[in-house]
Amino acid sequence: MTPGNDAELPAPDSYALVAAEAKPMAAPVLDYAPPMPKDRSTPIGLIGAGGISFAHLDAYRKSGLNVVAIADRHLDRAQGRRDQFYPDAIATDRVEDLIGNPGIKVLDITLHPADRAPLIRRALEAGQHVLSQKPFVRDMALGHEFVDLAEAKGLQLAVNQNGRWAPHLSYIREAVAAGLIGEVTGVHVSIQWDHSWIAGTPFEKIDQIVLDDFAIHWFDFLASVIGDTALTVYATGTRAGDQQVASQLLAQAMVAYPGGQASLVFDGHTRFGAQDSTVVIGTRGTLRSTGPDLGRQTVSLTTAEGVARPELTGQWFNDGFAGAMGALLVAIETGKPPINSARGNLVSLRLVEAAMASAKTGAPVALR
Repeated sequence: MTPGNDAELPAPDSYALVAAEAKPMAAPVLDYAPPMPKDRSTPIGLIGAGGISFAHLDAYRKSGLNVVAIADRHLDRAQGRRDQFYPDAIATDRVEDLIGNPGIKVLDITLHPADRAPLIRRALEAGQHVLSQKPFVRDMALGHEFVDLAEAKGLQLAVNQNGRWAPHLSYIREAVAAGLIGEVTGVHVSIQWDHSWIAGTPFEKIDQIVLDDFAIHWFDFLASVIGDTALTVYATGTRAGDQQVASQLLAQAMVAYPGGQASLVFDGHTRFGAQDSTVVIGTRGTLRSTGPDLGRQTVSLTTAEGVARPELTGQWFNDGFAGAMGALLVAIETGKPPINSARGNLVSLRLVEAAMASAKTGAPVALR
């Protein structure tokens, strides 16, 4: 370039990062809705009638699924969930009434990991299919053991990664799988919300609550679009200066993979102006979703042909829970692993484990 020759200089818009206006185009029709089996009468038993069980049972009832028994160590909680959602179901405080029961083909185990693990083993050994609440396991070796056990017995073992069927995340995943944006070169999540509701609950005792519990949905989403390709993970976690909650409400992670990068940024101490955005960039297009919260999102697909804005229906809560169980039931019908299989979820958990280790040591963690 010759100094002073304006004809060879970039246009002013290039410096100002002014984007060309894309023309509207029709949105591709993608199957992003929760999957459902042909036969919805498969008998399901739920173990753990705690707080999150309302989302499970509400989703199953609306989808016409067949819950026949609910167990909780507090009988009144089991009875309350039964009366609220499935009045004809059995309510009991004995898990023995469900595990090994020949009249119950699938068990949905919603307990916390330490209490859940031995029940998963018992259910698989008894020949029952299992949907495990997330996080699937705290110990990767145990996770591999459970996956091997399920496969040896010809059983389906899935994880309730319900975020996979949040309408916006599901549409984005299906668009990537359909090749609509080419090779994925960037995945970027930025969420600002108020997570201080955990004050006084068992969740507050989890030091890295965001990375350990909340962010697992987005590590799982990342794995669903880049597969098991991550090379390194670098993460940090801290407390906001004025927060009252004991656990760390701020966290971020950067993930490197061949030909691309990912960033996950979570600010769980945003008391005003909540915002949730997800961007997936590819060699032939960009997918973007933005909204004030997890349930209200606007999605766009931009390519050389223009921009499409699909009108999505449904809500993460509780369509995501219908999707997790529905995918398991479809897998039982077809014999093919569900996309929320426990084996696949080990990839997501490996990212979470690496992020937590990185945040603790202050150093990146290599996965290869």
